[in-house]
Amino acid sequence: MVFINRQAKVDLDYIVAGLLEWDKIELTVPEVMQYVDDIADVCYELDSLAYHHYAKYENHLKYGAYSYPYKRNKNTTWYIIYNIDSRNNVYVNKIISNYQTIL
Repeated sequence: MVFINRQAKVDLDYIVAGLLEWDKIELTVPEVMQYVDDIADVCYELDSLAYHHYAKYENHLKYGAYSYPYKRNKNTTWYIIYNIDSRNNVYVNKIISNYQTIL
């Protein structure tokens, strides 16, 4: 089972606000909501992965032991940072873009 914590929900809200206010490209509300729904869908599929990648970036490790890179397009990757408990429940803690990731 997958659980989305409060911080990750806030992150999704910030993504909505950021996309709606983005000056580079104008997106409609339905397009923005679909974009965020796609990220949420990826989160809810994490418990079915055959392999979980350990987080490797320092600013990801603050939020969890595992990181899933969701490549949205050629420029944007969303990192979903999470932990797994002993019953294989996934706890999504943070969603951060490659633009915010310190390599």
